Amino acid sequence: MKLGYDGKRAVFNMTGLGNYSRTLLRSLSLYYPDNHYFLYTPAYEHHQRLDFLRQSTNIYVRTPRTLMSRSCKPLWRSYLVTHDLKSDGIELFHGLSNELPYAVKRSGAKSIVTIHDLIFLRYPELYPRIDRKIYRSKVNYACRTADRIVAVSEQTRQDIIGFLDVDPARIKVVYQSCDPIFYQFSDEAHKRQVREKHGLPSQYILYVGTIERRKNLLSIIKALPLLKHSLGAHLVVIGRGRGYKEEVLAYVQAHGLIASIHFLTDVSFADFPAIYQMASAFVLPSLFEGFGIPITEALWSNCPVITSAGACFAEAGGPSSIYIAQNDDAALANAIVRVLEDGDLAKKMRADGYAYVQRFRDETTAAVMMGLYQEIIS
Repeated sequence: MKLGYDGKRAVFNMTGLGNYSRTLLRSLSLYYPDNHYFLYTPAYEHHQRLDFLRQSTNIYVRTPRTLMSRSCKPLWRSYLVTHDLKSDGIELFHGLSNELPYAVKRSGAKSIVTIHDLIFLRYPELYPRIDRKIYRSKVNYACRTADRIVAVSEQTRQDIIGFLDVDPARIKVVYQSCDPIFYQFSDEAHKRQVREKHGLPSQYILYVGTIERRKNLLSIIKALPLLKHSLGAHLVVIGRGRGYKEEVLAYVQAHGLIASIHFLTDVSFADFPAIYQMASAFVLPSLFEGFGIPITEALWSNCPVITSAGACFAEAGGPSSIYIAQNDDAALANAIVRVLEDGDLAKKMRADGYAYVQRFRDETTAAVMMGLYQEIIS
């Protein structure tokens, strides 16, 4: 089969949507090598996270070919790319992030779209009005046009049905897998090197994610003073942010928490597994997620998970993670204390979480997705 993919986020996005795109494409290429995979991106600049493209013999990167396409790349990605799909003989095009090219049917290819979340509809106050209109237009078109729709969780599937009135029979849940780099355990020498490189404390809880209001990092920070002083727990934060990050930093400074919180940026992806593996707990008090890849990264790393109750969190975290009501800082603090003080509980959470996360292996996701492709094409 000749399969086409929207490659913009695979190439340019180093977080959630980019991780999803790269992991899926790498897995399909590895486990189903007889197919040809075409990655359509408005530009291409190689970096370490894309090494698998150079190593693969069945993935082909396509950028705008004509003068008009190169001079107006958004136009190419949304419309003119369909000419390239037809020229390359693409049989099925997969929109990896909530959208499809307009007039994709003119290419002659079948189409499928992955919907990660509809948070802009559930929490519209978190998005500028113009962004909401653009997102709504794109996701409506994609869901009307696609031959099938992939939801990354049952929660997202229910949101697609509820918010967009889509026939449930057209939607299939295909869970995400995380990068296989998390399948390997770091030795003590590497852990020590990473700890020294980033100035990590001897004991810490970990937050990984964009620093934005929806992720609710302030809930962890407000819980810290409620912990027992004897625990000496620090918080390590990995992620970028803008306005909300400034609010977080102002709170940290105003409450004298600077010594207890470590903000890291530009962390090498190769260091992430060791950072997870050395953490006493991973905490994600997010208001809402489509799935929550950092949760599965933590489970792969034998790191106990504390996250929010409701939504998709239990789908990602399994039965042995701890779930806390949103914005209940006292309950969050109590959960952290339990994990840090109760060695038997932490040990059980690590073992059970690692067993649970096996269902999200990359070969499993690739098999389900490939089966869906074959069903659509046939």
